Amino acid sequence: MEDKRIAKTKKNLKNAMIAMLGEKDFEHITITELCRAAEISRITFYSHYSDKYALLDEIFDDMLKLGTEDYYRRQRENNPTGRLAAGYVNMLDAILQLYSDRFDFFRHTDPEKNPYLASRLYSIVLETVEQHTLHVKKRMRLKYSPRKIAGFVCFGMFGFVNESREENTPMDELLPQARVLLTDLIRSGILTEDEH
Repeated sequence: MEDKRIAKTKKNLKNAMIAMLGEKDFEHITITELCRAAEISRITFYSHYSDKYALLDEIFDDMLKLGTEDYYRRQRENNPTGRLAAGYVNMLDAILQLYSDRFDFFRHTDPEKNPYLASRLYSIVLETVEQHTLHVKKRMRLKYSPRKIAGFVCFGMFGFVNESREENTPMDELLPQARVLLTDLIRSGILTEDEH
């Protein structure tokens, strides 16, 4: 467990980073500005992070941990028998719930404004879906590689979410629509050799 002072310093830096993303793109945020906003010295910053990318990676790691915990909770509660579509829907719900809960951060993952953040988010989600699909592969024969399935699901869902945002679809409508779309896709048998 981290020392409380260290945890507080890191939390202040993360909050400063998120606040600054509302003012300028990630590439133009400097360590000096971050330190000023977090009210710490550069020496303190560098005692915890090698650069601003390491700080951002830890923010993403924090989000990944929260999303993973939510996914496993959903699996225990909603899918104890390991149904294929329910597993993917639980993953989607965990990702979109985190996206909604932490929109203060995720709103800055626009690929045009912050390509590094967008790329990092996509990589994490892709890896998460691929890991889930590798577990599915242990129980079922897949028509495609786990990486291809993850890419298909991720690009499709990112596109769906982005277009929903462009159309100003409220999150409480977006979630059920995405859930139905993903469920219908998986139940169609397009991904597996087995029938479901």
